[in-house]
Amino acid sequence: MRAPEPEALDGDAPAGGARRKIIHVDMDAFFASVEQRDNAELRGRPVAVGGSSERGVVAAASYEARKFGVRSAMPSVTAKRKCPELIFVTPRFDVYKAVSLQIREIFAEYTPLIEPLSLDEAYLDVTENLQGVASATEIAEQIRAKIRRLTHLTASAGVSYNKFLAKLASDHRKPDGLFVITPKMGTRFVETLPVETFQGVGPATAAKMKRLGIETGLDLRARPLAFLQQSFGKSGEAYYWISRGVDERPVRADRVRKSIGAENTFPRDLFEFEAMCEALRPVLAKVWRHCEASDIRGRTITLKVKYADFKQITRSRSGEDVIASLADLERLSLGLLAPLLPVKKGVRLLGVSLSSLSQARVKDRGQLALAL
Repeated sequence: MRAPEPEALDGDAPAGGARRKIIHVDMDAFFASVEQRDNAELRGRPVAVGGSSERGVVAAASYEARKFGVRSAMPSVTAKRKCPELIFVTPRFDVYKAVSLQIREIFAEYTPLIEPLSLDEAYLDVTENLQGVASATEIAEQIRAKIRRLTHLTASAGVSYNKFLAKLASDHRKPDGLFVITPKMGTRFVETLPVETFQGVGPATAAKMKRLGIETGLDLRARPLAFLQQSFGKSGEAYYWISRGVDERPVRADRVRKSIGAENTFPRDLFEFEAMCEALRPVLAKVWRHCEASDIRGRTITLKVKYADFKQITRSRSGEDVIASLADLERLSLGLLAPLLPVKKGVRLLGVSLSSLSQARVKDRGQLALAL
């Protein structure tokens, strides 16, 4: 089915902010798709980018692998158990970065307002664009066609009047899809969605919402602002507005990353140090994958711990030199975690972030292998 024509974006303005034309472009299973593109033997087969060792973690999974429940950040042993035919491929970040630059050049043909989120996704503001194309959907179609022609890869795109809805739209018809959420559609579209599909609503928050009887965007919109602020703190106001399809954040082309981080909420509370170490490994692998992909390193490491009662603490450590390997990142993270044991309350979430960022030094490159 063809997406609605973008002229509908010129309809009723959304409440709470000026009308924009925003595109969110998300490459389909990017790392795995590059590997399948470059190796014909992998096409149509379940592929995981990452290490197959006992301590390995899946960095990306092809759609064939996802059918078996294989997901990024999953321990490799779990992925192999879910899909015995899974093929593991060593990451090639230099190749992924080169393809990402090709895609970024395509974006730049249409607008200077590009906000990259990672190697494989970005927001574009095409309200005023370099090609003088009035239709945001037409621009998204042209971009997807050029990506396919030049890289032999597919991309999904979402078009809407704000970033929140554009992201939801790009997810709506993956893979290789295009969807438009117009101002008249926005509120109705959001009200039908499960709350766990919203950005910023992780498993723990979704579970808490469901305990409060909030399962959909409509349920969320029915709650007063004061109730959401009391229940979810400073995030409550954001939930209030996104349930109404309102997001006033601009696309920031000059956004400077101040930190790189990842976290994971566990299905059951953890009490033992070994269990916490095991749970941290996918988190650390994700952080280091961002470091490798962006050629960025950090001097300051911060460990985030959230307990069963939702009390949260952080512990940080800064060094004179940047953290140069995943092994160092793991060693320092566990060094921050160990003094917190034993715990009286279970740990429900662990996170790690790096700050005091700088570009990786050339002389470090030889020792920066991703130990997945």
